[in-house]
Amino acid sequence: MKLPRMPGLAVFIMLTALAATALIAQEKPKGKESELRTVRGTVVDKDEAPVDSAVVYLKNVHTQDIITHLSDSDGTFRFSGLDLNVDYEIHAEQNGWTSSTHSISNFDTRKEFVLTLKMDHKKAAK
Repeated sequence: MKLPRMPGLAVFIMLTALAATALIAQEKPKGKESELRTVRGTVVDKDEAPVDSAVVYLKNVHTQDIITHLSDSDGTFRFSGLDLNVDYEIHAEQNGWTSSTHSISNFDTRKEFVLTLKMDHKKAAK
């Protein structure tokens, strides 16, 4: 049996369709979750009142890089797009007061952390 010879345009269309099928097959499988994490929460004072404009420090423990965010008028903050495979430390400071430092471990598989950073002690003088 002899196969008919295909014109160049038909071959091009078939190859394009095959390539498109291969790209679709490589997409992320359904149900696979994002590999990023979010840390959000509220900064409060010792009386549990929200703290406006506190500086929230998020440190990558491996690289020692620090990113900061100011808390909103209701004391809220949010860091998103964080690597799941990195350990972080987070604390807040304002007007000489500081919160305890919280650790976020890469062994904890939660995608979202919700924290309350309580400003409860004076920052040590340098």
